[in-house]
Amino acid sequence: MAGTVQTLTNLITPVTGTVHLRSLNSKSNNRSFDVINNSLIYRKARSITTTLIVRSHTNSDQIQGNGGPDPPARKSGILSFPAMVKPLWSFASNNFLPLALIGSVALGFANPSPGCLAHRYQFSKVSTFGIFIISGKKIKRLTLRSEDISAAAEAWPVGLFGLASILLLTPNLSRIILQIHLQPQEFVTGLALFSCMPTTLSSGVALTRLAGGNSALALAMTVTSSLLAILILPFSISKLIGCGLGASVPTGKLFRRLIVTLLIPLIFGKALRESFKGLAYFADNNRKLLSVLSVLLLSLVPWIQVSRSRSLLLMIKPAAFLIVVMMGMVLHLTLLSFNATSIRYLCALSGGSKSIFAKKENSTALLLVASQKALPVLVAVVDQLCSTFGEPGLLIIPCVAAHLNQIIMDSILVNYWNKNEQSLGNKTSVIKDD
Repeated sequence: MAGTVQTLTNLITPVTGTVHLRSLNSKSNNRSFDVINNSLIYRKARSITTTLIVRSHTNSDQIQGNGGPDPPARKSGILSFPAMVKPLWSFASNNFLPLALIGSVALGFANPSPGCLAHRYQFSKVSTFGIFIISGKKIKRLTLRSEDISAAAEAWPVGLFGLASILLLTPNLSRIILQIHLQPQEFVTGLALFSCMPTTLSSGVALTRLAGGNSALALAMTVTSSLLAILILPFSISKLIGCGLGASVPTGKLFRRLIVTLLIPLIFGKALRESFKGLAYFADNNRKLLSVLSVLLLSLVPWIQVSRSRSLLLMIKPAAFLIVVMMGMVLHLTLLSFNATSIRYLCALSGGSKSIFAKKENSTALLLVASQKALPVLVAVVDQLCSTFGEPGLLIIPCVAAHLNQIIMDSILVNYWNKNEQSLGNKTSVIKDD
């Protein structure tokens, strides 16, 4: 206010001075002239003052808002709704799988009644059927580039070893896992079952592509291992898990159930894709939407099983949960170490640096795909075995944690590889410039 009065005084003083000089030079001191002149001066000063106050207010807003008047939301000190939602939406979109699985477990703990009702109406079987239909829809025709096809065909020894590692070699880790004593014992049994599963349906291929590996080879290993697992799993579970626990596994019944719940929906989804061009176009352009739907169907299973086993889970000590999570991490590190060591030995035995196993694209695909295990297949197996190896909810919980661990650990590994490759590329460009 003081600044405004001072500015107003500075503006008025020159004008009044000019009028006074004019009145001295003229010899007529007419009062009417003074009244009119003073009135005009007053109006002029008032208009200048109003303009100054408006400009002063605008400038203060510009200073506070860094160059422009503040929007209403910022003036009130509250962030606008889109500004708050966008980071949350981005985080949820990038981490939908862990959020959905953790949320389903938490929901089962908080309110088990809806999950028990869903179990009564066999929702878990419907969800497994839906997952593999979506997987069949997402499998494109083999219309890959000729370079990709030739690269996958050339690397057939790598793919063959990958299948042997997934279905025959790494399942033997279940013998070691079953020697661990932990209460409840279903936690250990669940991880032993998890080690017998085929590779993941999509994350292995996605991470291979992200790391610059042979994605065609990764896709071939994924599809082939999923199909062969229907034949091999009943016998490997019976021999490795059933004999270890002294339980009888209905091999023939499990085999038929796996055909119905895994193979038929996979073929059905693929047939739908090939029969309807519009559906294939929709699947190719909405892969993220289909992935979200697949994750939601997958999350139904832990939600139902946790709801059923809530009373038992509440009796378990938190230390047991922590131990089984650590066991899942050790299991994945063991798989990575085994496959990495195998790649080195195979390189040495088949030509060293000129070996097909020594190519970075092939070794990346083999290491990532052969070191992961599929949670949806395990869910289907546990659902078919019912309570042969214990409470289904207690069997699935450690495998959910192990599934999340392997995706997080492999994502960190791929990110590390990419950063190293980028730094090497920068060094090479600097050397060439020099």
